[in-house]
Amino acid sequence: MVTPVLDEGARSALATTRFADVRWFGEIDSTNRYLLDEARRGAAAGLVAVADHQTAGRGRLGRTWVAPPGASLLVSVLLRPDLPAGHLHLASVAVALSMADACARRARFEPEIKWPNDLMVGERKLAGVLAETDLGRPGGSGPPAVVVVGIGINVNWPAELPEELADRAVAINHITGRPADRSRLLVAMLEALEPRAGQLDSEAGRSRLSSEYRARCATVGREVRIDLQDESFTGVATDVDDHGHLLVQTGVCLREVTAGDVVHLRPT
Repeated sequence: MVTPVLDEGARSALATTRFADVRWFGEIDSTNRYLLDEARRGAAAGLVAVADHQTAGRGRLGRTWVAPPGASLLVSVLLRPDLPAGHLHLASVAVALSMADACARRARFEPEIKWPNDLMVGERKLAGVLAETDLGRPGGSGPPAVVVVGIGINVNWPAELPEELADRAVAINHITGRPADRSRLLVAMLEALEPRAGQLDSEAGRSRLSSEYRARCATVGREVRIDLQDESFTGVATDVDDHGHLLVQTGVCLREVTAGDVVHLRPT
C-alpha cells in the first residue's frame, strides 16, 4: 500500500530533479525488488521507492536487513546510467556520498564512509548500501542497463538497542539526541544525488566522483583486517582502484580486495 507522506514543500523541491516520482510504502518485501520489476515494465530513470518496513530487505553478501517499522529510512532509486560495466560501483558510491551529505545538512554531523559504501559513526554502522543490476537482453535489443541502488539508514531507533546490535549499530537520533524527519532526510539525499547521477554518464564526471570517494573514504590510509570467506589478513588500505576494489598493502604484497568484510583496526 502506497503511503503519500511527502508534503508540498518536499514535492516542490524534487520537482526540478529526476527524482520527482516517489512511491512511499507502509510495508513491502523489498524496495530494490519493486524497482527492478518496475524497470522491466519500462519505468523511467529516477523512480524512487521508500518503505516504512521491509519484510525481505537485503544487505551486502547475502545478508538480511532488519529494522523496526518506521525507525529507518529505507529507500531505493532506479538509475539508467550510461556507465561501463567496470564502473557500476560508482552508482553505489553516488548514493552513499549523497546520504552522507544529507546527514550533514539535516542532522549536522557527517558520517564516515567505510569501504565499500557503509556509513559509519566511529565503529558503529549507520547505513548500508546494496546495488542490483539488470543489464537487459543481449545485443542491445532490450532497455538500457538498469542499476537499482538501495540504502537503509537508521534514523529514529529506541535508545536501548538489542544486545547483538548495541556495540555495532547507531541511529541518527542517538547522535543528535532528538528525532529526525525521514522525509526531509530523503529530499536532502535526492537533491545531493541529482548532480552525481549526472556525473555517471561521462568519463569526466566519473573521474570526479571517483576522486571525491577516495578523498572521503575513511578506510584509505587505515590499518585494516580483511575477513574473506576462507581467510583473514591484515594490512594498510592504500587506495581504491577504478573498479572500486580496495588495495591493501600486506608487507611486500599489494592485495586487491573485491568483496569481504573490512574491520578498521585501532592504532597500537
